[in-house]
Amino acid sequence: MHVLVTGSNGFVGSELVKSLIRSGDRVTTLVRGQAPPVRQITRMTWDPASDSLDLSAAGSVDAVVHLGGVGIAARRWSPQHKAAIKESRVHGTHLLAKALAAMTLRPPVIVVASAQGIYGDRGDEVLTEDSAPGEGFLAEVGVAWEQAADPARDAGIRVVNTRFGNILGRDGGMVPKLKLLYQAGLGGPIGSGRQWWPWIAVEDVVRAIRFAIEQVEITGPVNTVAPGITRQKEFAKEFASALRRPAFMPLPAWAARIVVGGLADEGLLASQRMAPQVLERHGFKWLGPDLETVFRHIFRAPSESEWR
Repeated sequence: MHVLVTGSNGFVGSELVKSLIRSGDRVTTLVRGQAPPVRQITRMTWDPASDSLDLSAAGSVDAVVHLGGVGIAARRWSPQHKAAIKESRVHGTHLLAKALAAMTLRPPVIVVASAQGIYGDRGDEVLTEDSAPGEGFLAEVGVAWEQAADPARDAGIRVVNTRFGNILGRDGGMVPKLKLLYQAGLGGPIGSGRQWWPWIAVEDVVRAIRFAIEQVEITGPVNTVAPGITRQKEFAKEFASALRRPAFMPLPAWAARIVVGGLADEGLLASQRMAPQVLERHGFKWLGPDLETVFRHIFRAPSESEWR
């Protein structure tokens, strides 16, 4: 395949590009500004702020994967950062969707990243792809983000919105930060610890993206999480066990709000019991269906990993 990828320098994007190259696929990446050439990758530049994008030079494209966006947890939520979070997702997606719709040879599918935050804080409610969006800033962003792909959808391009849970991997996401805390003996429940934390291994994220491209009947939202979702206190227990460290240092809700501000209530303390109904219905098989398996993989030496 010829796959066009945005966000290729990020945690998921870099793993996706490596996977595509290993499979012999042709990869073109959309990057901001000038970037050094990389063997086996064609680079095109784009500037979403310019409100213009011409993809004619890309030629025939079999699939597009859009992963761009300012990091939600990159800094404390100031009004400026919240505006950047929304703008980078909604405007960038809309611009790309319009450019794809304008192509003479349109790609048959675009996979657009989305996230668990679209559901808001829902307690013990089981959340499938048919569940309504929730409330809050991240839910508002999620709805606008997914709707921004409408120009591609209206042009007959199949649109898949991968609603990511917490992505777990050795080299990115929350694991490196949590590892430092647990190694210092500061790991444990956050708030009540009863909130459901959706999660998925980064290797399974990449495989789910490729699965959504290949399965032509998949369209719309896809809960991109593992089936073995757990409450946060169980997540903490498994993480500590894998590191052979304690998990008895609780972080009260009020302290979490002081540390990370608005992200606490909509991220760390929010409960989203997501069920990967679409992936299960279409026969997707996880490498890491449970936390014990995933953490065993992550904390082994790379040379010892059974997922190589």
